Amino acid sequence: MEKTDKIKGVVKAPPSKSYTHRALFISSLAQGDSYLKDPLYSADTMASLEACQSLGCDIKVQDEYCLVKGTGGELKTPENVLDLKNSGTTLRFLTTMASLAPGCSILTGDKSLRGRPMQVLLDSLYNLGVHAYSTRKNGLPPIVVKNGFKGGKTSINGKVSSQYLSSLLISAPYAEKAVEIQIIDNPVSQPYVEMTLDIMQQFEVKVIRPKPRSFHIENKIYKGKNYTIEGDYSSASYLIAAAAALEGDITLKNLFPDSKQGDKMILDIVQKMGAKIKQKHDQISIQGEGYLKGIDVNLNNSPDLLPTVSALAAIAEGTSHIKGVEHARYKETDRVHTMAQELSKLGVKLTEKPDGLIIQGGAKGGRVESHGDHRLVMALTIVGLVTGGIQIENANVHQVSFPQFIPIMQKLGCKINPYSS
Repeated sequence: MEKTDKIKGVVKAPPSKSYTHRALFISSLAQGDSYLKDPLYSADTMASLEACQSLGCDIKVQDEYCLVKGTGGELKTPENVLDLKNSGTTLRFLTTMASLAPGCSILTGDKSLRGRPMQVLLDSLYNLGVHAYSTRKNGLPPIVVKNGFKGGKTSINGKVSSQYLSSLLISAPYAEKAVEIQIIDNPVSQPYVEMTLDIMQQFEVKVIRPKPRSFHIENKIYKGKNYTIEGDYSSASYLIAAAAALEGDITLKNLFPDSKQGDKMILDIVQKMGAKIKQKHDQISIQGEGYLKGIDVNLNNSPDLLPTVSALAAIAEGTSHIKGVEHARYKETDRVHTMAQELSKLGVKLTEKPDGLIIQGGAKGGRVESHGDHRLVMALTIVGLVTGGIQIENANVHQVSFPQFIPIMQKLGCKINPYSS
């Protein structure tokens, strides 16, 4: 990867991975047809799409949209074990939804996915009459889910992942009776829950919240509709970071300032580090001067930004303190540790904390590993654009969430050779 001084251009932000996952599951459960415009087709979202098809939903895929013929909750038993590849979101959401299918469903995935914790969700589902268990009795996939979702009352710990709660919420309208959920402990990644509630309401199911940490869901059926997927701030964060770190002047379309995505805080972060931001109704412009200063930031509600912000800290002047992301240790990799490990290979002085990193700028070139984590690849690419001379092993895993990452970066003027990284 060569050093890049300037980037410039106008591009469309990639579609939201989080909203695509949710739209696929909800429209599959809906009554009637749904027209999903601008969905993201990546390894993760295709795992969700194919899982919904395995449960009996007819989904026709086109380049710029997909047509989902909703099941109304009348699912079928999958013919085979469901291989969810590397998609933790698919695993969590599907565990609850599979209880609506006759017989048994078996959910598994690659080595990384088989290390994702599930016991919190399994325990919560047990209280709702769902019989789901880990085949190895260790709270990890493979997971067996039997038919039956009675409903009632349950509680769930919100400290590890918001995906557990979103999983319950998405399928709760189809339980035999109303569902009441109480969150215990301090919830993390709260914006992702707000995204779930938002799209549920778009498909005509409104969740009642008696208290901030309580949810009441009546028996209802989603209604199919035309729905446009908005741009993804998580994936766009790498483009925003590149513009901020270099002499940048880029405009990203299909990003909305009033989005419920928590990762839109990347705009505030790069602005505090020295970039200039301009926002319109449906687009964001970022101007960078090739100089950034360190930052103190709490990423509790935006753990997916940890790799991006860590990369920016590694090339900024001064010391940055990143905290509040202990739950980032339970992603595709332990991202707190793997980012510390790889940045250290680039000469970055840092301290790993239980919930984050203290990073002193000064990255240099070198060879790093992706650990099979798409977000590490794209974040370390930002460092390489500034320093030059960085090689990333197994870099093609960026396709999990952002298949067009390299072509878009090249279009903006970045000197990236996909075959050398």
